[in-house]
Amino acid sequence: MGMLLDGAWLDNDATAREVAKDGKFQRSESQFRSWVTADGSAGPTGEAGFAAEPGRYHLYLAHTCPWAHRALIFRTIKGLDSAISVSLAQPGRHEQGWTYADNPDFPDCVPDHVNGFAHLHQAYTASKGDYTGKVTVPTLWDKQTHQVVNNESSEIIRMFNSAFDAFTNATEDYYPADLRAEIDAINDVIYPNINNGVYRAGFASSQKAYEEAVVAMFETLDDLEERLGKQRYLVGDRLTEADWRLWVTLIRFDVCYVGAFKCNIRRIADYPNLTNYTRELYQIPGIAETFSFDYAKMNYYGIERVNPNGIIPVGPEDQEGFYSAPHDRDRFPAAGQGAAP
Repeated sequence: MGMLLDGAWLDNDATAREVAKDGKFQRSESQFRSWVTADGSAGPTGEAGFAAEPGRYHLYLAHTCPWAHRALIFRTIKGLDSAISVSLAQPGRHEQGWTYADNPDFPDCVPDHVNGFAHLHQAYTASKGDYTGKVTVPTLWDKQTHQVVNNESSEIIRMFNSAFDAFTNATEDYYPADLRAEIDAINDVIYPNINNGVYRAGFASSQKAYEEAVVAMFETLDDLEERLGKQRYLVGDRLTEADWRLWVTLIRFDVCYVGAFKCNIRRIADYPNLTNYTRELYQIPGIAETFSFDYAKMNYYGIERVNPNGIIPVGPEDQEGFYSAPHDRDRFPAAGQGAAP
């Protein structure tokens, strides 16, 4: 994907700018960091004035992106479909970045019915005319003040987790106070080694950087396989945000990261506990509909620097069927299933 420089779109690979001289990929931080809160007070970062109100906010997303997928999942499991509108980008790579349009080939993608933007970078320059940086999904837009509120997925899912509880019957708490320290601790392992670890491997420009990323990734997957052999979810018997943050990478792993990003020491299918865990979450009502294996392949195998010829693999076969197969996670107790309303 390209980037903006002083408000002008550059059609080049923005991720190439995030690779250090030693070949290591270092993800840049999101820049829009205000929070939607129940009463409009300021959140941990950014400015105040963004109160949770049904119909006020709009999400720019893409089926293909795991960071955007987090936000789409929380919109689903928190019953916010009618409270927060959404645009879903066309799959694949485009000269103008994330692109929103009607396309009969992709009927489940949704154009921008709020602002009429054809490209996400237009929302960024509408908010900050001289913006410089990457243009990423998810992006949360305020229809009232006509600006981007936040483009950091980890913060958006926490807003959705609690700020809109007055407007939904789905009031399950996926970041409960009594588990926050444990959730934060496991997130701090999963983000660098797995969520971002696949990118550290895929975008590495030296053998050493690649091997460091891949070894750390599979050591962490091995540890999680053992952990999930003893308990239902990452922090015990309760489904939390940590599970969803991990799951968006697991569901893409065999179909995308094994091949496109060379994360091929093992597949998720080779881990019995991780496989059944991934199946359980995939089968929660409403979740399978948030993801397309085909779109994900189009996105990752469309990255020119990792797949110059743009050839999209045919397999692996029937991933929908594989993850819809019965799972064995009922052998462990669960405090609540967190199913979509």
